[in-house]
Amino acid sequence: MRIGVIQATSQKDKNALLYQCTKNAVHAEADEVVNFGVFPDEDAAVSYVETAVCVSLLLTSGAVDFVVTGCSSGQGMMLACNSLPGVLCGYTPTPQDAFLFGRINGGNAVSLPLGLNFGWSGEINLQCTLDKLFDGPFGTGYPPGDAARKARDTLLLKQINAITKRTMAEAFASYDESLIKKALSRKTVVEYIMANGTNETVRALVGREI
Repeated sequence: MRIGVIQATSQKDKNALLYQCTKNAVHAEADEVVNFGVFPDEDAAVSYVETAVCVSLLLTSGAVDFVVTGCSSGQGMMLACNSLPGVLCGYTPTPQDAFLFGRINGGNAVSLPLGLNFGWSGEINLQCTLDKLFDGPFGTGYPPGDAARKARDTLLLKQINAITKRTMAEAFASYDESLIKKALSRKTVVEYIMANGTNETVRALVGREI
């Protein structure tokens, strides 16, 4: 699995920590963690909505399989991500939330609160949360006695999510031009999509704009 790490400018001082905690939590040798910023030394201001567009592009292009993201509260990023094509994002402020999202919901992104309640020892909760997120295969169901029913519900949720959202091509054509321009100013994201994306339609949309 290829995992992307990206967060908004408001919490760019947490970027290195978020990236390292994610790397620590991923144990499979075949898994790769890629850091897309926003990096602490960057001057660019990137909002959670603009970052969410990058998350959607990374996932729908097939460049990454999963995204770890966040903002000050984690809520705005989660809502923005879930408004966009190809994203099923969970809000995971605690290890319990992360474990249940991974086992039951099996989405492709999580949003973490990187400012709210992030006081003394906040990095410990962040590491424990990511550890529990990647503690086993996604979508296996929980508790074990209800695993089959939970798996059916998760499949139904993903089907509904796909039906009720526009495709990336449809959405991209309706996005505000300034939003597209800002999202595609993230060179780390654009270059990675062009080099590793497997969805040629999305790669063509990105390539056309750069």
